[in-house]
Amino acid sequence: MNVLILGIFVAAAFLLQALMGYFQIRNFAHNYHEVRQGGRVLIGKNPRRFRQGSLMLIGLDHDDRIQEIRIMKGLTVFSRFREVDRFDGESVAEVGADYAALHKLSRTERECFLNAYRNYVNYKTNNLSFEDFDTSRVSMFSLPIFSEISMKMKTVPQTLTHVFKKDNLGG
Repeated sequence: MNVLILGIFVAAAFLLQALMGYFQIRNFAHNYHEVRQGGRVLIGKNPRRFRQGSLMLIGLDHDDRIQEIRIMKGLTVFSRFREVDRFDGESVAEVGADYAALHKLSRTERECFLNAYRNYVNYKTNNLSFEDFDTSRVSMFSLPIFSEISMKMKTVPQTLTHVFKKDNLGG
């Protein structure tokens, strides 16, 4: 009986995490749409597994000048985007090449900006690979939550076998 309650609790926790992840993805889509209305958008990322990760949206005008920067930093699904009030009106190429300007950002913000800048340079020099544009393999089930659920589900039979063997030996 205890195993059933534990299983229900774990399943509920995974469903809650998936639901919160869904709201975080909606928050990203909303912010991306708002930034996109002003022009092109560069996306920089700095994913981390056990430390604070970050995602940056950089809105550019038709002259490749920064209109706005939004960043989402955090470990949990409760992270939300906030605006960064630096570099408005400056050229993304100049900021990306300016060591002093980049060091005005925090380390995670700087890594995100440099990732976005690398994407910008690759776009301008036509060095983006097909994989950068290919979305055919992107699906909801490639999200980290589903990978984690899959890994946890693979351990369930072993855990149940261990629990039932333990109960049979003790009873």
